[in-house]
Amino acid sequence: MSVMAGGPAGAEQAGRLPLQRVQDAQLNVALPTRTTGDADLTRDLDGDLGEDLAPVVAAEVPTGLESATGVESFEAVLEARERDALEHRYREAAECGDAAAASLLGALLLRRGDLDTAEPYLRRAAAAGLRAGANNLGVLLHQRGHRDEAAQWWREAAVAGSAPAAHALGLHLRDHGDEGGSEYWLLQAAEQGHTGGAYALADLLEHRRDTVRAERWFRVAAEVGHREAAFRLGRLREGAKDPAGAEPWYRQAAARSHAAASLRLGHLLEARGDREEAARWYRQAAQAGETRAACALGFLLRDEGDALGAADWWREAAEAGDGTAANALGALHDEWGETEMAQQWYRTALDAGDHNGAFNLGLMAAARGQEAMAEQWYRRAAYAGHREASNALAVMLLQRGDTPGAEPWFCKAAEAGSVDAAYNLGILHADRGEQHHAQEWYARAAAEGHADAALQLGVAKERRGDLATAVARYRQAADGGSVEGAFRLAVLLERCEDESGGRGEDPERWYRKAAEAGHGRAQVRIGVRAAERGETREAERWYRAAAEGGSRSGAFNLGLLLAREGGESEALRWYAAAAEAGHGRAALRLALIAARRGELREARGWCIRAAELGPAGVTERAERLLEALSAELSA
Repeated sequence: MSVMAGGPAGAEQAGRLPLQRVQDAQLNVALPTRTTGDADLTRDLDGDLGEDLAPVVAAEVPTGLESATGVESFEAVLEARERDALEHRYREAAECGDAAAASLLGALLLRRGDLDTAEPYLRRAAAAGLRAGANNLGVLLHQRGHRDEAAQWWREAAVAGSAPAAHALGLHLRDHGDEGGSEYWLLQAAEQGHTGGAYALADLLEHRRDTVRAERWFRVAAEVGHREAAFRLGRLREGAKDPAGAEPWYRQAAARSHAAASLRLGHLLEARGDREEAARWYRQAAQAGETRAACALGFLLRDEGDALGAADWWREAAEAGDGTAANALGALHDEWGETEMAQQWYRTALDAGDHNGAFNLGLMAAARGQEAMAEQWYRRAAYAGHREASNALAVMLLQRGDTPGAEPWFCKAAEAGSVDAAYNLGILHADRGEQHHAQEWYARAAAEGHADAALQLGVAKERRGDLATAVARYRQAADGGSVEGAFRLAVLLERCEDESGGRGEDPERWYRKAAEAGHGRAQVRIGVRAAERGETREAERWYRAAAEGGSRSGAFNLGLLLAREGGESEALRWYAAAAEAGHGRAALRLALIAARRGELREARGWCIRAAELGPAGVTERAERLLEALSAELSA
């Protein structure tokens, strides 16, 4: 799940414009300050007057404001009086020509939103050379849409050393395409300790793929509490395959209610198995409106067996427009047998732009035997670039005999990354005798872990005598879950061992893996090896498993073993099963037993059957026995 750059409402915005204090005022009046979160403007004020002086931030308290007890609070009244008195003193000093007072009064009015009254005072301060006045005049002009004039005043303030003005000017130049100039001024702001400047510089550098420097400035901003910078730093570390380095930055941002950081932190924790804590962060992000987190929480709950809880979160995300959640909800209703509801949610997913909805509707139609409808849905998803729909459509066309129509869809799916389509293309080319092209597609599929493709490559290498490569391919197939791959690997290891006369890797491990998965020939081989070691019961177990699975060799070997152990009546039953399945030696064995019992006509019938089945040695013996039986019958 991709994570979009940027945070939720309330996160820092690169275009936010700062106010600034006056530069060289002689006033020394302590004003109330406040501490806020990421959006606090006081962080952007020039600090030349000392940390105890800042323009008034709080809004004016209206007359008659009541406290929780119904009576206007003493603190509110006192604060309003102090603010009014301070504004009055600024105004008197400004009217007497005090540029510093004009700058402070202009900043106060600007914060209040009284732009018309603030502008003349700020222009007077700016004209007097006060960098705070120039910066704040730039802010006012920017708010009125006079961007170019605002930039002129910011440049004047920035040249005079104003970090907030350098930040604002850098943003202005960035928005006008001057990335070089933007980087210069943002760097000036960042090097003076301006947090917003450090963040904006890092954002610009990451855009220009200078990730090393970007990480440095994101870190500078994040270390002083900038939550969006912390989130972006976490993304950089995660992108560098360093989840451990990303986690603390995600935690920092998530602790300050950054929804996207909470989501990414949840993903990291879930990936390492901390599902309980992951659920907590997913829930925090989901409650903040992050639909992807609601969707992820649904999957986590489903995996824990809480399908109803998962459905609640998926429904919330789906109703907010998350196509993945709508698909998951559709699959859940489909699993519950609620076909109409499943179709409804798949259509919702499709309406949200998620073409998995069309693909899933195609799968549902195909399961009901509605091939025409399935093809329509597959086509809709395939034309939108859905690779598995392209493959499914190609399979449908191929089964219909439309190979020319199927091949382009297989190609489209394979080029989009479908390993099944790449494998199917290999089969298509192999059936046409185009072995070189077939091997190319098998190799592409095998490189993505397709076990059957690796098996086909192994078979081709073994035929060419490249046994080492064949072993490697069979091993890949076996490790990928191919039962036939495990069996062929065991056979080849045993062959190499016999040819070299030395002890290599024990093939029995792979025989056993295939045998336990129901591979009849592997079960017979395990039985033979057990019998050679004298482990009669173990041999019988595997022969019986193979015989009951339809293996004629298993049935014949089981018959031999039972006959040797005195169970001839049951042995005859398994000989017959093997012979009827085409096992020549079993038919010959039945002929000999019948002849020994004097059942000459039955013996003759099995002889004829054995001679037909072969192999050559069996045919020769059956013919000799048949001659003897014919002589006996005619005597």
